[in-house]
Amino acid sequence: MKINGSVALVTGGNRGIGEQFVKALLDAGAAKVYAAARDPRQVTVPGAVPLRLDITDPESVRAAVEQAQDVALLVNNAGISTGAGVLDGDFADFQREFDTHVFGTLAVTRAFAPVLARSGGGGVLNVLSALSWFAIPASGAYAAAKSAEWSLTNSLRVALAEQGTQVTALHVGYVDTDLTAGITAPKADRVDVVRTALAGFEAGMHEVLADDTSRQVKSGLSAAPETLYPRVAARTS
Repeated sequence: MKINGSVALVTGGNRGIGEQFVKALLDAGAAKVYAAARDPRQVTVPGAVPLRLDITDPESVRAAVEQAQDVALLVNNAGISTGAGVLDGDFADFQREFDTHVFGTLAVTRAFAPVLARSGGGGVLNVLSALSWFAIPASGAYAAAKSAEWSLTNSLRVALAEQGTQVTALHVGYVDTDLTAGITAPKADRVDVVRTALAGFEAGMHEVLADDTSRQVKSGLSAAPETLYPRVAARTS
């Protein structure tokens, strides 16, 4: 699918990677880019079309679809990171992670699938994470939700193939945004990540690994669990 001349919608388009997607899509020649956010007043990218959307609210999703009947490319970017672990943290935060990354992504994609079909098939680009494949106890809720979103993305790819909709997954480690401001680990530049993602999407790639972290983690998936998690092996042997 070509971006030039297309109409795109980016969830969470008011900040971070989402805002960069909005900028890059406009720079790539998209005819229109809806920047969706809970509060559309926070959308500041010149040329973007602010759109109110809370992906966890079914009525908000329905209203957004009614207003954006010309979308050909859906970028499911909206996300949160509560910091909830599997054994600690508020259980409600764990649920919020799934409500956003899994059920929110599914709700928006289901709702826009007929719109994409009328556009000739169009495409979906889901922003995932290297943590789709690797668990960190301190981010247990986020990793679990992203892993589920990865599986969801694979299912959507198969289900939407019949109507000619391309589904691409973006995987990346930490990205330099306000969401990771308190993290001292190396971070990828959001401009580079989005550029790589859109290039891969236009090339028809099903998965885009945007940095060394995602490539290294993906390459280790065939290894035994004790190889990926040596601390576990040391304490259970």
